[in-house]
Amino acid sequence: MFSFELFNKDGNARRGRLKTAHGDIETPAFMPVGTQATVKTLSTDELAQTGSQIILGNTYHLYLRPGHKLIEKLGGLHRFMNWDKPILTDSGGYQVFSLKGLTKVTEEGVSFQSHLDGSSRFITPELAIEIQQSLGSDIMMCFDEPPPYPSSREDIKTAMERTTRWEERCKKAKSSDTQALFGITQGGTEADLREESARQIIGIGFDGYAIGGLSVGESMSLMLEMTEVTTAVLPEEKPRYLMGVGTPEDIVQAVARGVDMFDCVMPTRNGRNGALFTSSGKINIKNSRYREDESPIDKNCNCQVCKNYSRAYLRHLFTANEMLGLRLNSLHNVAFYQNLMQNIRDSISKGEFAPFARNFLG
Repeated sequence: MFSFELFNKDGNARRGRLKTAHGDIETPAFMPVGTQATVKTLSTDELAQTGSQIILGNTYHLYLRPGHKLIEKLGGLHRFMNWDKPILTDSGGYQVFSLKGLTKVTEEGVSFQSHLDGSSRFITPELAIEIQQSLGSDIMMCFDEPPPYPSSREDIKTAMERTTRWEERCKKAKSSDTQALFGITQGGTEADLREESARQIIGIGFDGYAIGGLSVGESMSLMLEMTEVTTAVLPEEKPRYLMGVGTPEDIVQAVARGVDMFDCVMPTRNGRNGALFTSSGKINIKNSRYREDESPIDKNCNCQVCKNYSRAYLRHLFTANEMLGLRLNSLHNVAFYQNLMQNIRDSISKGEFAPFARNFLG
């Protein structure tokens, strides 16, 4: 039910296709984040209009509310949220470890207090897989321990080694034949530990490989360095996923280093705060300079927002605190990201990625 085919390489940039039970995904691909079975403010029909091929759901949040067993009873996550395309679910590890002071890590798993009601919970690698199998996602992620930034080398190594043991347990716990399972590499900002982690995870054997624990406060240059160190070790024939990244610039730079998949809340979070992505840089629609601006957000964008609404109207909606403004801003930003990914794919197919990247970053 799952496969990856690599079509073109242009330098280290890769053009491929993922096949899943709910359809194909052209890569490099960007996944809008639908944490709680919804990409904030947007319907699934609107997401499809942006060219989104796959979305991300969150194991931690759906486990707490409404519960994975309820979603399974109601037909699985695809049916529950009316999305008939692929879904990737992250393992919940990042969210659990973000609950500073509320978690206790043991070899068996992680105990934590729910951020919703303070109830005590315990997630093991086996439970993380059970939840994701109940959700019915097309791609599941292993349960991992992402160390905070900054951390000592000793702490990073401990988390990396525990992650490897947990991922072995995740693979053993997987019983679904229709869902893929990706391993996650760790290693913080230590290049040799990144390489060691990648080799360990490859040794277990997964359908794809993710680069975790980055974009958590380190510099862009360090994030890209760790990405490059890791992709140099990962197998050519498997998809590579850089978790939680990022800005359009981050994505173009990471594609140049051999990454195939991305996710980030940035398009929708920025949209809800009035920050809009354009082909000439980001603009703040709250700015008074747009009060009488009849032009679209981006003259080079063909999305429904740019076709139908002016900057002046979007500024009015935002300053009037109208919900439609948040929706239209988010819709444009997601469409901008998907248009960027299409342009990246086209440039790789034509052998023109390097000049495309130079022009875009310039």
